Amino acid sequence: MSMENTISTGKAAKLLGVSVKTLQRWEREGRLIPVARTDSNRRLYTEAQIREFIGLRNAVSEPTRLVAYCRVSSAAQKPDLANQRKVLEEFVVAKGLANVEFIEEVGSGLNFKRKRFLMLMDEIGRREVKMLILAHRDRLTRFGFEWFEHFAKVNGCELLVLNQERLSPVQEMVQDLMTIVHYFSSRLYGLRNYRKKLDEALKKDAGLDVPG
Repeated sequence: MSMENTISTGKAAKLLGVSVKTLQRWEREGRLIPVARTDSNRRLYTEAQIREFIGLRNAVSEPTRLVAYCRVSSAAQKPDLANQRKVLEEFVVAKGLANVEFIEEVGSGLNFKRKRFLMLMDEIGRREVKMLILAHRDRLTRFGFEWFEHFAKVNGCELLVLNQERLSPVQEMVQDLMTIVHYFSSRLYGLRNYRKKLDEALKKDAGLDVPG
């Protein structure tokens, strides 16, 4: 096979809408094996191979589940969680959607290690979820929603978002912003300390007196 007919791991991953690490895992699992490797042991694929894999994946697994995901940041916001679910229940009834599963979770939208969130992402990745319904986009994640929207799309899942501001608690946004500010403030403080120690070390190496 001519090397000119092959594509890199990065391009293959982009065509599939997954990460390079996912391609590496698929190779270990025997799901998608590279057609060749370069002299430096880099994986190579062909576009035809990728198109065939996409076709097989689509044919093998057609998503069927409808899921409504509800989230608040703290246990103190349980009333908000109940209200969020009630609105979504009314919405799915009005839309005539049947057999909708409801997932409720308490955890920050900045935390990507939420247990039920990760389970949901795994289920979408396995092409089990046909539609994911949200009261507001920040109920899924505070940042990076566009990436998750893309991830859902390439795995056959439609994201249906009501985007009702009243179902996105303001106090949550304030808490998340305070968390971000605290994180970067700590980083900046650490960098200032590091710079000070570096300046002292350089002065000592140069034989200069450093004020005690």
